[in-house]
Amino acid sequence: MYKSFQEIGYILVFKPILIPKDGSKPKGNVDADLVLRAMIDYPLYDKAVIVTSDGDFYSLVEHLYSSGKLRVVLAPHKKNCSILLRKKAKERIDFLDNLKEKLPQK
Repeated sequence: MYKSFQEIGYILVFKPILIPKDGSKPKGNVDADLVLRAMIDYPLYDKAVIVTSDGDFYSLVEHLYSSGKLRVVLAPHKKNCSILLRKKAKERIDFLDNLKEKLPQK
């Protein structure tokens, strides 16, 4: 999926994660990084695609929406998506579980 996005012109930004030595599950803690990167790069992109279900991003989504910079919020599952995020993204939210039939399967 990532390769397909890049082939059609999307620029993907990934954050490195650390694997805990105690064997516990890695945690990315990307909230602040995503918001900061979106604002640092703000003049460099036309539209943002934000992939999250987390209501912590409502302020970023609200700002991108009101400034015309939000293309879409893609949330993995509708049932787990923050209501706050849905309200801020308005008609610019879609859910990956709704897109299964639209996306090519290998």
